Amino acid sequence: MTLADCDRVSEIRIRGWQRAYRGLMPQSYLDSLSVAEDAALRRERFTRAADGGGGEVVNLVAERGGAVAGWAALGPYREGEVRTGDAELYAIYVCGDHLGSGVGHALLEESVRRAGTSGQARRMYLWVLKENTPARRFYERAGFRPDGTEEPFEVEGTAVPEVRYVSPLEG
Repeated sequence: MTLADCDRVSEIRIRGWQRAYRGLMPQSYLDSLSVAEDAALRRERFTRAADGGGGEVVNLVAERGGAVAGWAALGPYREGEVRTGDAELYAIYVCGDHLGSGVGHALLEESVRRAGTSGQARRMYLWVLKENTPARRFYERAGFRPDGTEEPFEVEGTAVPEVRYVSPLEG
């Protein structure tokens, strides 16, 4: 990912939230999400990481026909505020026009490959909304399994529980 990709990544991320989480969290919250605000935050984080501040996160983009079609972010697993020796897939989103085209699978495979070749991480974790059945099926087809850990997540007073998935990494 480059700095120039930030606007498109934010568009994919926000539209992905609005599409995937419809009915799973308050619609008023989803409607309030701003591509412009997300892009400004993403550019700030990207610039800070490039300047040596917080470069632990790896941002990947997938392109189709020269345009960004998907985005993934990974880094150290976060156990509260503590970074562990394992890896975490923080996010993966695909443009609606490219759902089911293999873009998400390619991003997930590359994320797992990069985490596994770091030589440090033995596992990769990710969190997914408990009721997000399509995403859960996607991760399960790729070899991730729920490990029984759930975490409360609240959006505008509505409980939106997440479940943790894990997959071993090959070093």
